[in-house]
Amino acid sequence: MSQSAYISLVQGSAAAEISLEDVKQQLQHYREQTGLTGQQLDWNYAEAAFPYSIETKAGEEDRWFFLKGRKPPYRYILFGTGLRAEGETTVPYIHVVLPDDATHGDKSKANEYCKWIGKRLLAEVKLFNGRTLYYNPRK
Repeated sequence: MSQSAYISLVQGSAAAEISLEDVKQQLQHYREQTGLTGQQLDWNYAEAAFPYSIETKAGEEDRWFFLKGRKPPYRYILFGTGLRAEGETTVPYIHVVLPDDATHGDKSKANEYCKWIGKRLLAEVKLFNGRTLYYNPRK
């Protein structure tokens, strides 16, 4: 059975809405940052930190995209966006899905990406194991 994680843009988050293009830009920024770290270390850290290519399926470009692993032990991680009603407000969120055939490597990378994006967006992150991380300022 597939597993899901959610990055919710709640009150106090750095952004009020999110699109698939925004999520792709966050992942591209992650890849660039790890590339710069790799230059400082004189090591190809970007390949180790982001061993995926960003791909879409024809006709589904506006609904979701997936990260396809370039080599084992990485296979797939899916990303989508949506809105959910919470009381009288709507909460935009990023939905991260690990398919049935995802590996432990995919799960650890997906957790890493969720935490990184959540910290950058000051969001509330519900991980695959059900734990919630609050990066947003709470009162």
